[in-house]
Amino acid sequence: MRGGRYVRELREAAGLSQRQLAALIGLDFYTFISQIETSRGRIPPDSYRIWAEALQVDVKDLVINLMKFYDPVTSSVLDADLTDLNYRPHAL
Repeated sequence: MRGGRYVRELREAAGLSQRQLAALIGLDFYTFISQIETSRGRIPPDSYRIWAEALQVDVKDLVINLMKFYDPVTSSVLDADLTDLNYRPHAL
């Protein structure tokens, strides 16, 4: 659920509704945004750049944070230093 929360926080920080974000990304259905934000789906890797642009964040920061949620094993293998990123996960 934390990955979805991260995406929702980015969307809200960008001042976008789910419908607005869907339009910027080129999605026909805003419900896909809801699926991402409730962790019932993932951002497809081939669209990381367009999501980052729409959310007004650096694509590398977006991918590093998503890797932490989507694939923590790979993230730890890559030894990503998350201390320099703008996003700080909330305590659960």
